[in-house]
Amino acid sequence: MPPVLSSRGAFFYPMNNKPEPSPSRWEKLGEDILTRTRIFDLRTAHYRHPVRKTERDFYVVHSPDWVNVIALTADHHLVLVRQFRFGVDDFSVEIPGGVMDLGEDPVAAGLRELREETGFVGKNARIIGRVHSNPAILSNACHFVFVEQVVRSEELHWDADEEIEVMTVPVDEVYSWVHSGRITHSLVLDALLCFSPYWTEIKKS
Repeated sequence: MPPVLSSRGAFFYPMNNKPEPSPSRWEKLGEDILTRTRIFDLRTAHYRHPVRKTERDFYVVHSPDWVNVIALTADHHLVLVRQFRFGVDDFSVEIPGGVMDLGEDPVAAGLRELREETGFVGKNARIIGRVHSNPAILSNACHFVFVEQVVRSEELHWDADEEIEVMTVPVDEVYSWVHSGRITHSLVLDALLCFSPYWTEIKKS
């Protein structure tokens, strides 16, 4: 059976020419905090299915929002950071970023993280994207900030356990690192995807 183009512009394969039912929105009955850590809360959320009336507990990791920064120099290099990550027990090549303070504006947070981690500051900072980090278990979002004309002019302000290698790499080379698997951080890949149309227009100018 050939695929069908939906009204939203996506192709799908119909099942027996009958429309697929939409998934139900579960009713949230409440939640409890199981444990608190320095960077997130682990909660159990209690839900009821509106049709089946079944009730289930689901685990949710509640964390403040995050911000990641696409920082572009005048000569079209991106600011990258390389640091040891305990989750994968290995080094990771990323863009600058971190945890937002409660109530903090994403652009302000991005400029702060860029300055503290790398010493770079820039101009014309704005949001170019926002994703849910992992909707299955995480409640937060990650905001992507694009900053232009960045230069290194500030002192570094790392956290006690941070050791960061700061580098600038030509944009096209960064994308080659993506395709070769050298960059594997999913949120960094998302940010570079959001930046891609901006880079296409910049190269035309």
